[in-house]
Amino acid sequence: MPAAPAKAHFRRERALMRAGVWPVAGVDEAGRGPLAGPVVAAAVILDPERLPKGLADSKALSADAREALYEHILSHALAVAVGFAPAGEIDRINIRQATFAAMRRAACALPLRAAHALVDGNDLPPRLPSPGETIVKGDASSLSIAAASIIAKVTRDRLMRRMDSVYPEYGFAAHMGYGTRAHLDAIRAHGPCPLHRMSFSPLKATPLLDGLT
Repeated sequence: MPAAPAKAHFRRERALMRAGVWPVAGVDEAGRGPLAGPVVAAAVILDPERLPKGLADSKALSADAREALYEHILSHALAVAVGFAPAGEIDRINIRQATFAAMRRAACALPLRAAHALVDGNDLPPRLPSPGETIVKGDASSLSIAAASIIAKVTRDRLMRRMDSVYPEYGFAAHMGYGTRAHLDAIRAHGPCPLHRMSFSPLKATPLLDGLT
């Protein structure tokens, strides 16, 4: 029987609070891997007295659960902000640097200045507006990062569904820009649109998509 997934908790945040470091923001992103659309980051400062129930890594939740938690987080968190890095910026500076930029924008946009940031992964963005630390698989273990994961994921999915009405030929509402077979077939038929990341394989292939089978 597979092991149960790790349960997100608030222990690191409370340890920082006891040390006099507060507020603490969780920071995470959505959309590093797709062929189209922005990478979206979120920063969330939860209220320790009103922690949402059911918080988990956004990838482990159903779409309905993410939407419900998204609304709860917006209503009960002390501060929430998002940051974006569009496809053109991703192509210009690469996905790693664009992800850092989106995370900085989210952290800087918080209406309540964080004293510390907990960032998902093992790659701490430079020039955050506060000291920070990384937590590998933090979206599955830290409530603050899990909340940021949900805000980032729902924000990006809503954006891609809106873009589906602008570029209906690509089916963005179905795959959110990921490289599904239907998406690749649509790129072959129609060519790329301004949302596509031309630095990503197979879009950067010459001639276009010649690396596909």
